[in-house]
Amino acid sequence: MAGRQFHPGCCLFGLVTVLGFLLIWVAPCLADTKTLFYSWPSNVGPLNPHLYSPNQMFAQAMIYEPLVRYGEGGRIMPWLAESWDISKDGKEYVFKLRQGVLFSDGTPFSAQAVKKNFDAIMANAKRHEWLNIAREIHETFALDDRTFKLVLKNSYYPTLQDLTLIRPFRFLSPSAFPEGGNTAEGIRKPVGTGPWLFSESKLAEYDVFVRNDRYWGPRPKEERIVVKVIPDPNGRAIAFETGLVDLIFGPGGQIGVDTFKRFSDSGKYETRVSQPLATRALAVNSNRGPTKELAVRRAIQHAFNKEAMIRGIFMNTEKRADTLFSAEMPFCDVGLKPHAYSTQQAESILDEAGWKRPAGRVARVKTGMELALDLCFVGNDALEKSIAEAFQSEMNKVGMRVNLVGEERDTLLKRQTTGEFGLIFNDTWGAPYDPHAVMSSMRAPSHADYQAQAGLPMKSEIDAKIDEVLGSVDENRRKDLYRYLLTTLHEQAVYLPLSFITNVIVHRGNLQNVNFGWTRYEIPFEGMEKR
Repeated sequence: MAGRQFHPGCCLFGLVTVLGFLLIWVAPCLADTKTLFYSWPSNVGPLNPHLYSPNQMFAQAMIYEPLVRYGEGGRIMPWLAESWDISKDGKEYVFKLRQGVLFSDGTPFSAQAVKKNFDAIMANAKRHEWLNIAREIHETFALDDRTFKLVLKNSYYPTLQDLTLIRPFRFLSPSAFPEGGNTAEGIRKPVGTGPWLFSESKLAEYDVFVRNDRYWGPRPKEERIVVKVIPDPNGRAIAFETGLVDLIFGPGGQIGVDTFKRFSDSGKYETRVSQPLATRALAVNSNRGPTKELAVRRAIQHAFNKEAMIRGIFMNTEKRADTLFSAEMPFCDVGLKPHAYSTQQAESILDEAGWKRPAGRVARVKTGMELALDLCFVGNDALEKSIAEAFQSEMNKVGMRVNLVGEERDTLLKRQTTGEFGLIFNDTWGAPYDPHAVMSSMRAPSHADYQAQAGLPMKSEIDAKIDEVLGSVDENRRKDLYRYLLTTLHEQAVYLPLSFITNVIVHRGNLQNVNFGWTRYEIPFEGMEKR
């Protein structure tokens, strides 16, 4: 993970582990020179296009495709649909499908197949209610083999953006549906229209994808992708250096930031950092403990030294974030003033609010209550742990005692649902989710956003404005509504933006055409070629 030191003892253990599995990993591909070796912390899962974890998003995107695709600068590009028409009231979408597309099993892609997938998704609609389009779909029609009609209950301006997402609105071959058609119960096998086929898997060792020779678009340069399961970032770095992995691609946690810098400085490899993709942030609970007070939440904003974090933990591979969403995201450039780093200002705010620091004590006290906060994070995530420790140190300086609560990921997810946290890591999702899908999830009690905002006096108004902005057909009105929402959340200090998340690439010179995708979740393997 980012921030983890590259200890020689750890390296030795990792090297022994990697070499021990060498034959297992490489045996399937020894005779194949057209194989690209990648790695991931876990197996890719059953690859059900309509479900979430343990399905890994980059792998789902290799197999399944959308009607429309997110492109450069947020442009919506034709994909499985060549064109579309939208009714004036914004409630009806008619898609003309691309001709000659086949699922990888040879089944024709058709409007009937699209409807079958939509019906299966909506049969499990409650699972997808975090995404507003799942609440708005009224009915669907296959008007003919190439024409699909989507009817909404209300106008919903981000409909096309939601249809670009990797899940759930992508398409499984009708032949791969389970008996009874309920994909929430599982699928026969992962069969889509995408450039790759899922070939084989070995638990905790590897997954193999092969080129789809029926693919309607430009076919991948490589014949196979072998995804090796390497849970540890140090092990992944060793696998790359010893030639067992061709490519490191993904979020900073793929390898430590110190390791990435070492690779960059060596001059032996091609290394790149992406443009900002999403916002790394903490949600601050307005409904529990001392952070119920706006003064405490405001003091937190001024007390954390983000620049020191960027230098010390990220080694300048990420940039400071001062707002929940980048101003480059749609409707998000609203001129918000950053909360400047100033321990003096933080202490002044706390003093004025009646939080006094008794002599000889770290934590301030008010009416018998200690100014103590719980910061919850994934215990085995070295990056989150490093940030949490830096936060703890900075808050101590102004009289806040921070208890670090490191737990299993599933336990953290429960805390998000129940609101049992003082602060919790809560990143945005990046394009094409930001800001509309994140805003939509703010109304769902199962999300940390909802719980963090639950104590705000204007929470009901925030939810009502979100409802309105998602349904507005007037772009100027949408701008006004987003300005209200973003300004209110910023002023109420229920989020502490930390940095803008990036992806990294490391590869050798013999691997060409390695590029970032337009979102943080996809890896464009199909253009890559080993020479």
